[in-house]
Amino acid sequence: MKEPLKQPSRDTLTTVNRDGSRYFLHPADTRGLFTMLRRLSGWGLIALYVALPWIPVNGHPALFLDVARRQFHIFGLTLVPQDMWLAFFIVTGLGFFLFYVTSLFGRVWCGWTCPQTVFLEHVFRRVERLIDGDALAQRKLEQAPWTPGKVIRRAVKHGLFVLLALLVAHIALSYFVSLSGLYAAMQQAPWQNAGLFVLVFTLAGALYFNFAWFREQFCIILCPYGRFQSVLIDDHSLVIGYDEKRGEPRGKEDGSGDCVDCLRCVQVCPTGIDIRQGLQMECIGCSNCVDACHEVMQRLGRPGRLIRYDSLNGLNGRPTRWFRPRTIIYTVLLLAGATAMTLSFSTFRTLDIGITRLQGAPYYLGEGQVRNQYLLRLINKSAQTRRFHLHLSSPQSALQAPGFPDTVEVAAESEVMQPLVLLMPEAGFPGAFDFKVEVQADEGGAGVARQAEFLGPDPQTSP
Repeated sequence: MKEPLKQPSRDTLTTVNRDGSRYFLHPADTRGLFTMLRRLSGWGLIALYVALPWIPVNGHPALFLDVARRQFHIFGLTLVPQDMWLAFFIVTGLGFFLFYVTSLFGRVWCGWTCPQTVFLEHVFRRVERLIDGDALAQRKLEQAPWTPGKVIRRAVKHGLFVLLALLVAHIALSYFVSLSGLYAAMQQAPWQNAGLFVLVFTLAGALYFNFAWFREQFCIILCPYGRFQSVLIDDHSLVIGYDEKRGEPRGKEDGSGDCVDCLRCVQVCPTGIDIRQGLQMECIGCSNCVDACHEVMQRLGRPGRLIRYDSLNGLNGRPTRWFRPRTIIYTVLLLAGATAMTLSFSTFRTLDIGITRLQGAPYYLGEGQVRNQYLLRLINKSAQTRRFHLHLSSPQSALQAPGFPDTVEVAAESEVMQPLVLLMPEAGFPGAFDFKVEVQADEGGAGVARQAEFLGPDPQTSP
């Protein structure tokens, strides 16, 4: 039989027993200001996750990653593969912003906004407590022999876990196929959409495994973010810590500190650590121990904030400096990156053009003419059919473009391939030169131009 409550050690993982087997945690529920705020933020994030595929922006869901058509709709902005260089700024900007926030506020991402924490703490653990009871009841049920009652509880709980995992997986799939596409696929036989069927059930299986069994092991073992703490934070970063000066020596006797060694902070920790042993990699900054300790202090009539959000300097009675070399450098770099991203996105257009030389010889000679052949690709990224006006300009007035259209109509979110054949008299060919094709939408606005090279024989070696 396993121990009812394992005493954490800073030198070993609480979730691993001495024989190497898994020690399952059953963290107690908490009440308090931070618990309420975190629960509200968690529900808000879940609501946002569910709502984004339903919110239309410019004719598409607010976030729709249409991989099949190679179009990515992000809050009204449509990106095609040619625009993927802009994704560099989005991905690196979000990553660097997370590092910046960590340097100031520690692991606030892990405890408050990470999907692993949000779904585990505010969905799956709530269902578990509803069926199995509080932490004490869960431990008793785990150690109890298998009876019909235990089988029913386990079946109901894991059945609900499977349904929740399927629901989360289907919502995730709607970000890639849209709600209408998801609904259409659900009405068809599985073999008609075998790829989507396998994908959604594989994802649901992974989610069920994670939230029903793996749980805090994901944060401790798989996620690398906790291991970045020693690099990203310093003694001035906001973390959760224990005020050792106030709390020690622990106990209830006269002369003891404020900590009565009730272990309430250990009982509520979702990763099984004792925060009184100092800042540890497993701490996700969830604030459960803050509210739990504050509730105990209130009952004892003692000042709160024995465990609190503070910097390591603040916990040791030294001043906390928010503006320091690390945060100043991070701020400058973040502003520089934001400026670069703004300038890059300012060049974004809802129309694009590409000029590609056709396969074969770079040029052809015949009937006294030098001929170059290209493929003109016109892309309309908007949700409406548009008419584009084309204009060819060249430093050589003798350059001709037979069949070159003045206007081309392109359907919404599609592209048109247009052959472009350019001719120039061989006798007047001065050597390779550049020409330009400009495109302007019928409704006006900024146009797009692309430049290409017209090739031909070397005039110095031509007869």
